Amino acid sequence: MKAAAWHSTAGGIENNLQATITHPLPKTAHSLPPNSTLVRVSYAALNPVDYKVPELPLLGRFVFSSGIPGMDFAGTVVASNAQNFKPGARVFGMLAPPFGGTLGEYVVVGGGRQGCVAVPDGVELKDACTLGVAGLTAFQTVAPFVQQSGGSKVFINGGSGGVGTFQIQIAKLLGCHVTVSCSGANADFCRELGADEVIDYRTEDLVATLSRKGTQFDLIADNVFNGAAELYWSSGKYLKPEGTYVTIAGNASVATVRNFLGCMFWPKFLGGGERKFKFVTCVANSEEFEKLVGWMAEGKLRACIEREFELKDAGEAYTRLKAGRTRGKLVVKVT
Repeated sequence: MKAAAWHSTAGGIENNLQATITHPLPKTAHSLPPNSTLVRVSYAALNPVDYKVPELPLLGRFVFSSGIPGMDFAGTVVASNAQNFKPGARVFGMLAPPFGGTLGEYVVVGGGRQGCVAVPDGVELKDACTLGVAGLTAFQTVAPFVQQSGGSKVFINGGSGGVGTFQIQIAKLLGCHVTVSCSGANADFCRELGADEVIDYRTEDLVATLSRKGTQFDLIADNVFNGAAELYWSSGKYLKPEGTYVTIAGNASVATVRNFLGCMFWPKFLGGGERKFKFVTCVANSEEFEKLVGWMAEGKLRACIEREFELKDAGEAYTRLKAGRTRGKLVVKVT
């Protein structure tokens, strides 16, 4: 099959990906496990987890000796023993982390319908593939923490990235007032997606600006989470006592890990944080996928794709993703 695969992570997977037309099929492609679906991939969307796990100094080398990156996909069913999936059906979804494979022509998706959902008429496969990790993460970091009747106030730190662009739209669909941080160059873009207020993090200090404004948020969704975690430690000034601070981000630096653990576990009476802190990793959920793609079919939710790459240029795509300046999503055309 066609694939973009690496055999070493030394120097980053972006420098090791090689496109081939002779990569072996998935081991279970000819004999599907129960409740599984074989999908021919048309498009794959990229996410930081694709490279962060394989590039971990020890764990990555232990778990992966080679591999095909990518967790998000959209394509057509080849065969399935899961309910309701027939050959030729258009589907999208995500593979269970941390294992990838969607930059390969075929993937086997387990879990029945949880990680694989039908694409309705009117939705392009290229758009549907962006809903995997980013769309689901956005939903799971916003919907559970705001009032379903509307009226919640949400601050999104990092509004112009893959997750942030979906968070803005989902929060507005749920009736929230949305404030975001982004660079000044992306301010109008975030407003077009629905942001009510925009803070340029390059010209304004976020903590000082939020403290001065006096807005009391119901939810802070932090897609950045820097090593010092100032935004969380000061959140008692701008996050309601019953509010929640949610993050999906972080790196393996000592400072980040120390602050991350402190935010989660250090008790308040010993100088810990004043507000509830949660780290969220998305979990495949067919009902939530169906809600997201349904909004897309209705024209209420849009995929923000910065650029589409060919499979042979997958390394270049990851170089762009690692730069941390992507507006929305990057996708790769696999077949």
